[in-house]
Amino acid sequence: MQTGFMHSDDFQWEPDLARAGTIPSAWYTDPAMLDTERRDVFGRSWQPVGLAEQVAAPGTYFAGEIAGEPILVTRAADDALRAFSNVCRHRGSELCAGHGSGAVIRCPYHGWTYQLDGRLHGAPEFEGVENWDRTGVGLPEFRAEKWGPYIFVNMDSDGPPLAEVMGAIPREVAAIGCPIDRLRHAYRRDYVIECNWKVYVDNYLEGYHLPAAHPSLFRELDYAEYRVETFAHYSSQIAPIRGAGAGEPRRYESGGSALYYWIFPNTMLNVYPDNLSANIIVPLGPDKTLTIFEWFAYGDAGVDPKTIDFSDEIQQEDIRICESVQRGLRSRHYDRGLFSVKRDNGVHHFQRSARRAPRRALFLRCVRPEKGDAPIDS
Repeated sequence: MQTGFMHSDDFQWEPDLARAGTIPSAWYTDPAMLDTERRDVFGRSWQPVGLAEQVAAPGTYFAGEIAGEPILVTRAADDALRAFSNVCRHRGSELCAGHGSGAVIRCPYHGWTYQLDGRLHGAPEFEGVENWDRTGVGLPEFRAEKWGPYIFVNMDSDGPPLAEVMGAIPREVAAIGCPIDRLRHAYRRDYVIECNWKVYVDNYLEGYHLPAAHPSLFRELDYAEYRVETFAHYSSQIAPIRGAGAGEPRRYESGGSALYYWIFPNTMLNVYPDNLSANIIVPLGPDKTLTIFEWFAYGDAGVDPKTIDFSDEIQQEDIRICESVQRGLRSRHYDRGLFSVKRDNGVHHFQRSARRAPRRALFLRCVRPEKGDAPIDS
């Protein structure tokens, strides 16, 4: 065992970045950990479940999910935005897939119908059933809010409102290019990556790997001025765009900045002078992750196809890194590492959420952060 590294059995959280170690490798590979995270991390946080344009008009709805939990988002005739369990109260069938419109949603199994406000509308051939009150058989309802181009849903009734979670992000995005309410969806690409969802988040939260892993992006950004700032529910990476050398091909002119936001626990926003893209990280298994990558134009400007190609180049580089890390985390000769004080504060900020032993891990509570920062899950 190397000096300065602790085995997972001895893991205790260290708030001092200079003395802290990373979470144990087993926390990235244990299926029991992921089961707990699906319930207590994804089930208790604001999750983007679909595009707001799909429920822009009364009488519309769409189906989504939160880490495997079926979700239904509706806009009823009263124009209210709502979210429900997308599971029929009769025998557990999913009610619908995709998106649609209408006054009711009909279960494809036995024809039960529900209004878009969640109330049971019809239950065919159910006469004579005792100890059953149809007024109490509505769909379980969750918190739902529109933010920018997305509908966010939180299955937990407690916790802060979405606006508090987002903090200064809307104002800062508007300062770079476009108010979030004017973003226009342009393109989507899905990537299935052979790694734990936390490996992908760890990798996103630091620019430390830019010089070695992202040569094209490294040429665009002023690495010496690259910094990470942490807040109660998110962190931001500020990456000034550096000046171009003589004859050097560049995508962006100098003078601006790129911003990379991570919002607890699995939503990322990449803000450039000419577009915004979002990464939504969905766990498919302890060593498999879906990354939903969507690009948004500023108003009617559109997104240059070269921008998508550039993003894909960076994503492919990150996929190779993350899959390599996941293989390494299975090694008998690695358990934990240390943080770079200069470059890893964003990763430390995320990993402070994991405090319990891996087989009973909960991301429910965070240690009180330093310097007056509120906990991620207060």
